[in-house]
Amino acid sequence: MLIEILRNYRILLASKSLRRQQLLRDMGIDFEIVFKDFDESYPEGLTGAEIAGYVAEKKAMVFAGKLSDNEIVITADTIVWCGGRVLGKPVDANDAINMLHEISGKVHEVITGVSLLSSGINVTFTESTRVTFVEMSDAEIRYYVDKYAPYDKAGAYGIQEWIGLTACSHIDGSYFNVVGLPVQRLYEELKKIIIGDRHQYLKHNNITT
Repeated sequence: MLIEILRNYRILLASKSLRRQQLLRDMGIDFEIVFKDFDESYPEGLTGAEIAGYVAEKKAMVFAGKLSDNEIVITADTIVWCGGRVLGKPVDANDAINMLHEISGKVHEVITGVSLLSSGINVTFTESTRVTFVEMSDAEIRYYVDKYAPYDKAGAYGIQEWIGLTACSHIDGSYFNVVGLPVQRLYEELKKIIIGDRHQYLKHNNITT
């Protein structure tokens, strides 16, 4: 089972996000948190999933050449894609209010890029979830921003908070991706990397289990 095999690895989560940290704990994965000041810029011309994947891998590359065989670093980047442009983390209350007005009554995409990096392993994938919001009044938007201060969240909202309970009418895809980490996909990718590599190791060394 993956969780048991992971005990032989040192898992490093390069994220300050409390939501990502909690999701990994809920998966039963033991990990350490490493903090880095990442450059989250990306080339012009990239769109949607290309941006999230590019930034996630760029974060992972900070650790390139510094990991042993039993160390895996996890990096991630989440964006909100609406109307052909990125809605990142708001810089202030007015920015947050404007973002929420932009997604009010519309369908937008929440896209997370995830990179898994180890010695000789570099895997990046993206997950996209379509989220529908009902029309929100200015008073509702201001209430949410004033009470929850969503300045650390892409698109200026947390789906698990009041606004998600009252304004989100439909989700097509992974809910946890909207929270900040596509955990089911992450689990599957870790299985491919770790259990797949383990099988290759056993086969190469003529070990039977």
